[in-house]
Amino acid sequence: MGDQRFVSTRPDVLSYQTPVLTRPLVLRGAPVADLFIRTTGTDADFVVKIIDVYPPSVAEQPDMGGYQLPLSLDIFRGRYRHDFTHPSPIPAGEVQEYRFRLPTINDTLLPGHRLMVQVQSTLFPLYDRNPQSYVANIFFATPGAYHRATMTIERGRSAVLLPVAAADGQK
Repeated sequence: MGDQRFVSTRPDVLSYQTPVLTRPLVLRGAPVADLFIRTTGTDADFVVKIIDVYPPSVAEQPDMGGYQLPLSLDIFRGRYRHDFTHPSPIPAGEVQEYRFRLPTINDTLLPGHRLMVQVQSTLFPLYDRNPQSYVANIFFATPGAYHRATMTIERGRSAVLLPVAAADGQK
């Protein structure tokens, strides 16, 4: 998966980023998404991305100016929030917790870069579309099963826990 600039300004994507880094930021380990979300549907997907945002201009590589490099990302299907072997519908309108681990990162973000976290509800076409309504098997969802849904993230309760390590041996 490449440059994420095409996603970061979409109205259905939450993008959070740090100020410009003044010293290296070392990420080493597996981030954990702990999201508290309410949806109007009865199924949903949740995607979390950890992104290295390059400075607006990079003298030695001009094409990398502003590049948004995904370091780790994963998708979680809401129907499996309690058990991966026994999916269940999401209760519409009720806040539910979705806690999942993202792939391991071993990277250093350089001074001048920013760290971005994105949360969205689809990774189509890389991952199949979710109809936003619970069906026994998503691969056999009929056109009538697809509905628009609104997701609301509880910002005060939700977090993405990052595996920050010290670049210079200090904590």
